[in-house]
Amino acid sequence: MNATKRRAIYETLQSLDPHPTTELEFNTPFELLIAVMLSAQATDVSVNKAMRRMFPVANTPETLLALGEEGVADYIKTIGLYRTKAKNVIATCRILIDQYGGEVPQTREALEALPGVGRKTANVVLNTAFGQPTIAVDTHIFRVANRTGLAPGKDVRAVEAALEKFTPPEFRQDAHHWLILHGRYVCKARRPECWHCVIEPLCEFKPKTPPPEL
Repeated sequence: MNATKRRAIYETLQSLDPHPTTELEFNTPFELLIAVMLSAQATDVSVNKAMRRMFPVANTPETLLALGEEGVADYIKTIGLYRTKAKNVIATCRILIDQYGGEVPQTREALEALPGVGRKTANVVLNTAFGQPTIAVDTHIFRVANRTGLAPGKDVRAVEAALEKFTPPEFRQDAHHWLILHGRYVCKARRPECWHCVIEPLCEFKPKTPPPEL
C-alpha cells in the first residue's frame, strides 16, 4: 500500500470520528491502568461493568490495597483469569505506592515493569492517559493492519513497527483508536462487513464480503 492510500484511510476514519478514544470507562490514569490490565482476554463491556462496581469503593492504589487480593477478586470475578488479575492488581498497587508515590509512571519501561502490564497495556496508558503518540496493537488492529494492507506484519511487534513507520505524524495519536473500533465493529474476524465499510475502496483485501441476503 502506498503513502497516498494510507493517508486517505486515516483521513476517512478521522472525518467520521475526529476525537476517538477507548471504550473503557475511566476518570484517572490509575483507573485506566487497572481497566486495561483487566481487559486482557475480556471485553471492554465486561470490564466496565466490573469497574462500575469496584471503582466507587476503591479507585486508588491505597484503597485497592486495603481491599486485598480476595476483595478485588470478588469485584472482578465475572472477568476471565480474575484470580491472576487480582494478584497482579494488588502487586501493582504496592509498587506504585512504594516507588511512585501512588502515581502511575509515564514511561514504557516503568509501566512494563509492573505485574500484569505488557507492551500493549503500556502503550494504551501512555497514549490515552498521557497523550503520547504510541500505537497499541491488539487482535483487532493486527487483523485490520494485515487485511487492509495498511501495515502488514507477522506478529504484533512487526505490525506496531509498521504502523509507527507508515502512519503520518498528525494521525499517530488517534491511529490505534480508529483501527480498534474499525476492527471491532466493521472489519470483524469471521466476516468483515465490507458492504458498509467506509475505507473499502482503499482496502487491498481481495475477497470482499458481499452484503447478507435479505
